[in-house]
Amino acid sequence: MSARILVVDDDRDIRDLVAIKLESAGYEVVVRSDGSQALEAALEGAWSLIVLDLMMPGMSGIDVLRAIRDRGDTTPVILLTARGQEKDIEAGFAAGADDYVTKPFSPRALLARVTATLG
Repeated sequence: MSARILVVDDDRDIRDLVAIKLESAGYEVVVRSDGSQALEAALEGAWSLIVLDLMMPGMSGIDVLRAIRDRGDTTPVILLTARGQEKDIEAGFAAGADDYVTKPFSPRALLARVTATLG
């Protein structure tokens, strides 16, 4: 059984790019487009990994991540975001992220990080 990955980004092009890259590597991928959908899916599903944007409508990625962690969920989370300042990266890790990737990004490098995170 392949790993199940939840990909959340409000930018359709990025969401589709990430999903295609992960699916081509054999992962099962489910996509969502905003923070509220992300939290609902995260709490309802059994995920191997979550790839999560920070800046989204409805609920920010940081808020989603905090809500997931507050429930004791230890699913690995890779933040994928345009916010690359040091304070943003620190906030992401403080909220419980396992990795932090800034946009623009290399799809191959993201796949390598997903693979490494999943062990």
